[in-house]
Amino acid sequence: MNRTQPNTDNIVAAFVIALVLLFSGLVFPAGAQEPLPSWKDAAAKGRIMEFVEATVTEGGGGYVAPDSRIAVFDNDGTLWSEQPNYIQFTFMLDRVKTLAPLHPEWKVTEPFKSILAGDPDALAKGDQKALMDLATSTHAGMTTDEFDKIVVDWFAVAKHPTTGKSYEHMTYLPMQELLTYLRKNGFRTFIVSGGGVEFMRPVSEKLYGIPPEQVIGSTITTEYAIVGDVPVLKRLPKIEFINDGKGKPAAINKFIGRKPIFVAGNSDGDYEMLRWVSSGNGPSFAMILHHTDTDREVAYDRKSDIGRLDMALDEAERRNWLVVDMKADWNKVFAFEK
Repeated sequence: MNRTQPNTDNIVAAFVIALVLLFSGLVFPAGAQEPLPSWKDAAAKGRIMEFVEATVTEGGGGYVAPDSRIAVFDNDGTLWSEQPNYIQFTFMLDRVKTLAPLHPEWKVTEPFKSILAGDPDALAKGDQKALMDLATSTHAGMTTDEFDKIVVDWFAVAKHPTTGKSYEHMTYLPMQELLTYLRKNGFRTFIVSGGGVEFMRPVSEKLYGIPPEQVIGSTITTEYAIVGDVPVLKRLPKIEFINDGKGKPAAINKFIGRKPIFVAGNSDGDYEMLRWVSSGNGPSFAMILHHTDTDREVAYDRKSDIGRLDMALDEAERRNWLVVDMKADWNKVFAFEK
């Protein structure tokens, strides 16, 4: 019986191609998961991976020592959903309803009157004084430990008004994967958000793998006190710092002490942070998450009262910032999608 002899040239060629693909990162060993599986194999994913691979390649022009591999992320609209309202704003509304029996004056006092009447929309659209009054009234008057428990208990039961899912499930799966991918490549990941730092810290490690000490946010004034011979930190009805806009670079410098090389945001509130991180001569990467998916989430940008993206979007191409198109660049938005 005649046997067909294998073509040794073809075998050698196939072996060489396999090696090239393996070492270029396009083929992964058996059992290993491809990085960023919820990202489509498109230009956005390629740019991210190219940058990260350059930072870890010793001897290359883009190499960055591990101590300087710092990545900062906005939270609202970048790591978790911010529509139809900021999650912390919804928490405030629920706190007003919980505390209302202790404050009968709220029935005739704004902004509490409108909230209790079921009409918080005007407040959500920019009355800054009313928002500050709401924040201090619902976030103060207890110790830091007590507030931590209030937040954890709320996340355990609160549901998103559109999806009906727990807010713990309203984080973006592709961004979760990006955080993991960066950490596997020696990056330290930080949250730098306009949200309250002590609203995010109780859940940041569970949701993102980011420990509380790597969360930077807006702060309320706290004061040391002795209660029943026990030292505590009391939360006072006074805003200490708003971590938004120009405040973000200053806060990064104050609390991290190193300039990050990777930054991600989604709105003009992140503009100064994007500008600062991507400035200078060393390797840096800046990305904007553009909400374009009306089917799986919400499409919004320039005219939105929440998460407005206008100036940063205009300047993204000129400044070489990556604009991630949620609809075009992501296979999935949330982990609960089928």
